[in-house]
Amino acid sequence: MVVGMFVFAALGMPVAFVILLVTILMFLGVGTIPIMALTQHVVSGVDSFILLAVPLFILAAKVMNTGRITDQIFRFAGALVGHIKGGLAHVNVLASLIFAGISGSAVADAAGLGEIEIKAMRQAGYDAPFSAAITATSSTIGPIFPPSVPMVIFGGLTGTSIAALFLGGAVPGITMAVFLMGASYVLARRRGYPSEAWPGLRG
Repeated sequence: MVVGMFVFAALGMPVAFVILLVTILMFLGVGTIPIMALTQHVVSGVDSFILLAVPLFILAAKVMNTGRITDQIFRFAGALVGHIKGGLAHVNVLASLIFAGISGSAVADAAGLGEIEIKAMRQAGYDAPFSAAITATSSTIGPIFPPSVPMVIFGGLTGTSIAALFLGGAVPGITMAVFLMGASYVLARRRGYPSEAWPGLRG
């Protein structure tokens, strides 16, 4: 199965179709599961309202990134916390928290905001390891803060209330952001990282 995945991927086939084709071939090779049962599972998975939310969250993040909405989120976060010592690190965390409330995915966060955040921090004189570390760490808020994709999947598979899971993830997500900003402030004081000019109430 693993060899087949590498072979089809090397031929240039999209990963989603590679996984689907290898799975079908494995079921046919084993022969213990009827092909109709596989078809029914595929249709029921596509028809699942809960599982359908996962690609739509990621699609929303992709649309936002393509439409440059992520730039607006970054600038908005900069207007709120950019004037604090180590401003862009705080902007990084707050922007990830806002984006997590839209995409619910760490991958979408890192892909959508990551490039903008690291580029801005490097231009402002932040170390490359610190810029990458705070970007990667802040993106992990996505799977915890609602609407979390893993929580949607867990709730759908176990019958747990997704609303309750979202409520349970809000406080830990905000707590993570606060502690990350606190650690960034301490490091900014030690390393002399700059702060951004406060735009004022009228921007």
